[in-house]
Amino acid sequence: MAIQFNKRQVSLAVAAFIGSATLLAAPQVLAGTKVPGKYVAGDFHNHTTCSDGSISMQKLVKKVTDKTETPWGLDWFVQAGHGGNGSRNCSLVEDATLETPAYPFVAGKGPTTTWENSIGAAAIKGNANGTTPNRNMWRWQSMQEVQYQVLEHLSEQKNLPVFLGMESVVAGHEHSSMSVITGQMPAPTETPSPLNVPGYTPLGGYVAAGNATALAQWSYCFDRGDTDTSRGNITGSTVGNNWNCSVTGSANAADASWNATAQKLMPASGAGVGTLGHLKTVEAMKWMKENHPNGSYYVPAHLERAGPFNPDGNNGFNIEHLRNFNNAAPTVAFGFETQPGHGASANRGEYQVKRNTIAGVATDSVGGTTYGGTGIYGAQLGGVWDALLGEGRNFWFFASSDWHNRGSFGPDDRRSTQDFYPGEYQRNYTMVRNNGDKLRPQKIVDGLRTGNNFATSGQLIDRLAFVACASYAGLGKRTDASVEALAVAAASNNTDIDTSGCATMGEKLVVRPGAEIVVSVVVHDPDGANYSPYTFSNPSLMQVGINQPLNMPVLDHIDLIRGMVTGYKTPGAADYAGEWPRNTAWLAANGTTAGLAVVPAAAKNMSSSVIKTFNGQGTVPSWTSVQANNLSLLKMTFRIPAVSASQYVRLRGSNLPASVPFETDASGNPLSDLYTNAGDLTKLAIACTTTGSNLTGNAIDGCPAHLPVVAGQKMVAYDVAAWSDLWFYSNPIYIQVNGSTTVAGVQ
Repeated sequence: MAIQFNKRQVSLAVAAFIGSATLLAAPQVLAGTKVPGKYVAGDFHNHTTCSDGSISMQKLVKKVTDKTETPWGLDWFVQAGHGGNGSRNCSLVEDATLETPAYPFVAGKGPTTTWENSIGAAAIKGNANGTTPNRNMWRWQSMQEVQYQVLEHLSEQKNLPVFLGMESVVAGHEHSSMSVITGQMPAPTETPSPLNVPGYTPLGGYVAAGNATALAQWSYCFDRGDTDTSRGNITGSTVGNNWNCSVTGSANAADASWNATAQKLMPASGAGVGTLGHLKTVEAMKWMKENHPNGSYYVPAHLERAGPFNPDGNNGFNIEHLRNFNNAAPTVAFGFETQPGHGASANRGEYQVKRNTIAGVATDSVGGTTYGGTGIYGAQLGGVWDALLGEGRNFWFFASSDWHNRGSFGPDDRRSTQDFYPGEYQRNYTMVRNNGDKLRPQKIVDGLRTGNNFATSGQLIDRLAFVACASYAGLGKRTDASVEALAVAAASNNTDIDTSGCATMGEKLVVRPGAEIVVSVVVHDPDGANYSPYTFSNPSLMQVGINQPLNMPVLDHIDLIRGMVTGYKTPGAADYAGEWPRNTAWLAANGTTAGLAVVPAAAKNMSSSVIKTFNGQGTVPSWTSVQANNLSLLKMTFRIPAVSASQYVRLRGSNLPASVPFETDASGNPLSDLYTNAGDLTKLAIACTTTGSNLTGNAIDGCPAHLPVVAGQKMVAYDVAAWSDLWFYSNPIYIQVNGSTTVAGVQ
């Protein structure tokens, strides 16, 4: 049993230019040159009434930035709804508690009120979409003229970086979290500005210092949901944006998919639409690289969910599509969101067997389900993520909330059968180098791009220092204690290291052959309760005799994972493209998986393995506790001897030990979440047996009433399943050995 430290808290081979593209990848940071920064928590994928969410922007921002009523307040927040269009006036608020003088509460009208019924049809631009009285507004207009203004206003009020992104409806695929931040939150927003500006009607009451015009143009040009051909203009006129979506050096008007009226690619539906759509999305990457190389990001979201890529539809992403994106724009397409939101839904992450129909065939999410809340591309040791890292790519792991609603419950209930709020359960901790100055969107995007980021669920940890240093015989020798000291100082100060011969997440350490690599990890497992409303014992752990409250999880172990780097795959080569096995070959009815033997060579890295598991067990624990800056930290070190080939190391950790029935295998790998998905009651396997007197509100002390019942027994599912099964993942540290493979994605 672990030492009990309580806590508080994507073949398509498009023309690629790997050599030139990688020169733009995230640079290796040289020792002594880092701008000081801190790890700050945020979320970039969530929804409001601007798309298909249940609450206003104002209410969501209040929920996710507050540190009292909802104590999970985030340090930064990107509000990002679906592309396409929407019918609701999302500048309106639910009640007077959310109003500001610029956006007052209007009796009888709220965030479900339509644009047509609030501002009138004449104010809605572009091609007419929808029918009276529910005419839709294209998202390009709502972002450009309404949503950005609200968010800038709220950012000023909160004195926090609250800015605008989008969950794009992806041509050729499903969804992606993205933004173009150019124009957003410029320097004048440093000083809060006034309230209502007369004459700025009917679309809002605040004149912004910045703008989201670049993001709005991207939405018009490249989002699959945007079928408007107006060029961003007033209906039937040439008054407006007059956007042209051309990309320098591309076919543009010579492309068969080009619509001359719209001045953009609009692939025809039917056979081949997926292939053509993917090519359009690669053009989107090129547009971003050409116009906003440092002011944009593109992170495919819940990318396993919609099943494998469909050349005749718009479904998922195979590994080749991820390679194509990263080849086309490495400063933009630098990761994936493989730890999805919707963590409390009946099927965790909304991943499920027979989720979609492709060419008339019921098709599963890739992997069939999540694994410890993470999609198979990220969760499978030696799988897609390791394959990408094994090329030496700058391709990072991210998580999100994907907030829409609470399912069976209202937005203010702590229980959920659908989603968690941003920051409540999952969050990204990103190193943002702002030198103590106000956090700004550019610095946050810069931080995400570097890969110096770790993702957690359930507040399993809230500090991480992950350090690799080179040690040589003689004067170049480093002791374990010296590297641990660097890591302890970094973790206790919530920052990273800036030391010659050392590197951290998203960086590469260049060493001579024969060097020893000293890897030190220091984490903070926060004291007291996390943000779970449940105080009863974790039903999963009760199976193995551990009584641990759901709201007070304890870090059980950390795995140090290593894989070898062999260089970029060549577009068109046999090992460049490959679909992850469909579940007739991958996932058995009993939840077991076939293993990497059935996975195509393009989508795996067989060199990846756990080289060390740290824990507090046994007579000589492999981690020890240390006090620093009034924090109780766990420190651990491992030496990799005499390296001769380029490689990477990364971390994962959990509150669950190995061999927890229906949760982890004998090696501690996460098992399929089929066993706790209420979408199939026949698979539910973990009983929830604790009775209690308080089953509503907070401090719920017994198995809640919303759990599914099988043969008279409540079973673990929904939010209880999520709070029971917690994981964190770090991004890798690359080690490039002179004379071996170059880690080309990190300079």
